[in-house]
Amino acid sequence: MTRRTGPPTTTDSGILAPSDEYSLTVGPSGPIVLHDHYLVQKMQHFNRERVPERVVHAKGSGAHGFFEVTDDARWFTKASFLSKIGKRTPVFARFSAVAGEQGYPDTLRDPRGFALKFYTDQGNFDLVGNNTPVFFMRDPSKFQDFIHSQKRLPDTGLRSNDMQWDYWTLSPESAHQVAILMSDRGTPKSFRHMNGYGSHTFSCINAAGERFWVKYHFKTAQGIENFTASEAEAMAGEDPDFHRRDLSEAIARREAPEWRLEMQVMPFAEAADYRFNPFDLTKVWPHQDYPLIPVGRLVLDRNPANFFAEVEQAGFSPANLVPGTGLSPDRVLMARIFSYHDTHLHRIGANYEQLPINAPRVEVHSYNKEGAMAYHHAGAQPVYAPNSYGGPVADPEAGEDLGWSVASQELGRYAYDLHRDDDDFGQASALVRDVMSNTDRTHLVSNVVNHAGHGVSAAVQERVVAYWTSIDHELGREIERGLLKPPSASPAIGEVAAAPHHS
Repeated sequence: MTRRTGPPTTTDSGILAPSDEYSLTVGPSGPIVLHDHYLVQKMQHFNRERVPERVVHAKGSGAHGFFEVTDDARWFTKASFLSKIGKRTPVFARFSAVAGEQGYPDTLRDPRGFALKFYTDQGNFDLVGNNTPVFFMRDPSKFQDFIHSQKRLPDTGLRSNDMQWDYWTLSPESAHQVAILMSDRGTPKSFRHMNGYGSHTFSCINAAGERFWVKYHFKTAQGIENFTASEAEAMAGEDPDFHRRDLSEAIARREAPEWRLEMQVMPFAEAADYRFNPFDLTKVWPHQDYPLIPVGRLVLDRNPANFFAEVEQAGFSPANLVPGTGLSPDRVLMARIFSYHDTHLHRIGANYEQLPINAPRVEVHSYNKEGAMAYHHAGAQPVYAPNSYGGPVADPEAGEDLGWSVASQELGRYAYDLHRDDDDFGQASALVRDVMSNTDRTHLVSNVVNHAGHGVSAAVQERVVAYWTSIDHELGREIERGLLKPPSASPAIGEVAAAPHHS
């Protein structure tokens, strides 16, 4: 890793920052603490950088539909919306690009957001994920910096490939997600032809009190289809709103897109000595260890009647968890619990959950009062708790938090606990060698060379080669030939031999 030089990082008050990479946690496996003022300041300032569009996931599309349970899930969760085969729950889905602004072409290379709001009979359950099962970092302190590297330079207002590769090559934990992004999966043909993932590890508890760790996978029933880089670029010029138009027109034709929910379930105790950290957002759980279990189907069959009111004013938060569902020690997930609600307070307002698209389909009994644009009022009801005048009373059993034990440890800024098979490049290597076809690898090399070959400094290009060589030696050689040799001396890009399987 290249040693970085520069002035010391400070808070906005000029105080020396304790870390650019690690949040303050209770030991290596414990939760993030609220008094990590530097992390909170970074998240709060980041959430308020842009007015009024979303800082990330700015350009999106959405549709209404339903989720139907197809298989018994009661053995691992007591969540009501998963409690009976055939039960249907209304859902609103929002798809989006991550880095692009409003008006940005839909088809350019970017991860895609996959956000779902289930209007359950126990309140709203929000699953706010992406079309990839992993992400670029494992600590939320780096999220703001990652997004900045994908956005625009402060002086010119232009996006910079050099900035992107500088960040990625200095953050080796990004390798798995970057390998997905630079493949054709980075340019899906449509929202209908991509999978969706909760990405994080979550938790569930059943009626008997047994706890499990889980992952959510929404598999497209339409089949995976991607654009090549040249097809995506051509469509960006032909129809910048191609994904938005495709989703709307498919539903209007009554070709309702559908996804199958399949889940991985890990017994609670197995996480402690699993071969790698199961809460690491840069990792997937191998299916041979935890097979996909069918749970239900998601169908989108109704377009929004008012795009702004329903798509733009939709606010999703991973904090919206119904009984039977919960969090995990995934640090990025824990930070999102704060960050998502906070950014909606800024972007839409203190009472954004009273808007029809966000309002639950159950009665609300809350002590949160008034504020800008308050619409629902409790009237002559107590405004404080505890009270002796009939105000709402919390039920610790019905609204229990799904927690986990944390050994007595000191507060500090820790890397994750290392498990025996933890590393940054292993799963990216397996993806390239064991999952991708020869054509996939050919396109991957071409995409990397084209992207890192434009506006990227020679020093960063050298790190790009080292980064990909760490993923796969042959792939690194092909990328080196494309990037670092004169064009006249370069062999045909993308002639990558099939990588050997891992044992």
